[in-house]
Amino acid sequence: MVGESDLIQRYFRHATTARDDVILGIGDDCALLQPPIGQQLAVSMDTLVAGRHFVPDADPEDLGHKALAVSLSDLAAMGATPAWVTLSLTLPTADATWQAWLSCFIQGFSTLALSHQVQLVGGDTTCGPLSITVQAHGYVPPGQAVCRSGARINDAVYVSGTLGDAGLALSAQQGRYVPDTTAQACIQTRLDRPAPRVALGCALRQIAHAAIDVSDGLGADLRHLCTASGVGAQIQAQHLPLSAPVRTYVAQTRDWQLPIRAGDDYELLFTAARADQPRIQQIASDLAVPVTCIGEITAASAVVLTLPDGMTCPLDAGYDHFANSAALPCQR
Repeated sequence: MVGESDLIQRYFRHATTARDDVILGIGDDCALLQPPIGQQLAVSMDTLVAGRHFVPDADPEDLGHKALAVSLSDLAAMGATPAWVTLSLTLPTADATWQAWLSCFIQGFSTLALSHQVQLVGGDTTCGPLSITVQAHGYVPPGQAVCRSGARINDAVYVSGTLGDAGLALSAQQGRYVPDTTAQACIQTRLDRPAPRVALGCALRQIAHAAIDVSDGLGADLRHLCTASGVGAQIQAQHLPLSAPVRTYVAQTRDWQLPIRAGDDYELLFTAARADQPRIQQIASDLAVPVTCIGEITAASAVVLTLPDGMTCPLDAGYDHFANSAALPCQR
């Protein structure tokens, strides 16, 4: 019979590359870590639950990638450099089937960890309904963390990548929309294997005034940022960066709610002075990460989307774990 100690030894102890700043990793009651001198520690935690955040038969390698990616995305939004992670995993059993699942899960997890030089330093395993919790630790120079609360009136509002791909993939997965084969492959990758914008977040440390990652949807996350900063925002729908599949969907349905409300994009949403736009575009070019200006920060408390036909919609809805959002009320 395979026990917890066997799982730890077999799948976790050597799952990631060792870092010099890990004094003691997996195998004791605590990990011992040595943060760089003069740096501040940034810590984030996310939980994924079967049936809530992913379908129970989701590909385990994709899940391993995504479980780490969503926590690294939080560090990216703060401009923090990732260093260490802990993993708490609840599995229904430790039989041969679930050991095979775990082997694939760790493969996806480890591959992304290697690309960001992150070491798994501890965690917990237990028996129960499938759930995954990752705590990510990173560091940032004092005074350079990019918080939600720094947006300034007349700042430009930017977003990286494209919006709505993960939401469209989920819609297709649930049978509510049928994209063509090429489009399905494109959007499914965005849902299953999001790319945390770590390099971009670090490059924006002394440029961005405020930032947040788009996990709950553009509308909800922009509202979070504006509330923290005590400002409002005006967003132009025609400036939203959309992939070809999402653009096709919007053209066919005239439904702007999907790129506004859909979560799981894990792009960076940030504000900066308009004078810094050339620097931002140079960074985007250097990193090969598209960055688009989609609007501006305003003195009013409202967070508003202007549609191509001139109609306006309040942006106050997105994914909420404990509530269902209502339809967007639009007005001229």
